[in-house]
Amino acid sequence: VQLQACGGGFVQAGGSVRLSCAVSGINFGINTMTWYRQAPGKQRELVASISSGGTTNYTDSVKGRFTISRDNARKSVYLQMNILKAEDTAVYYCVLPKWRSRDWWGQGTLVTVSS
Repeated sequence: VQLQACGGGFVQAGGSVRLSCAVSGINFGINTMTWYRQAPGKQRELVASISSGGTTNYTDSVKGRFTISRDNARKSVYLQMNILKAEDTAVYYCVLPKWRSRDWWGQGTLVTVSS
């Protein structure tokens, strides 16, 4: 299983970034996919999830600003992040949860939001 995330970078507060994650090695369409993040000095937190059927969930701090989506044909999951705040600064990880008794993590992509 491989998860390759990209799209991070430096953005000003109020701006937008779109993260992408390409997944290989699994039957992508039947699996829930998630995005986590880890800010400096903080624990990792679940940001958003999307089920195989397209049901989405978000942590409260990003509701209304972030959108998770998936393209099963491209075996990819995305995180559109709008109205970014300094507190969104973190390394973002694409994660395949609970597949074959473990979670599978991508390498992470850094998003830095300047205020």
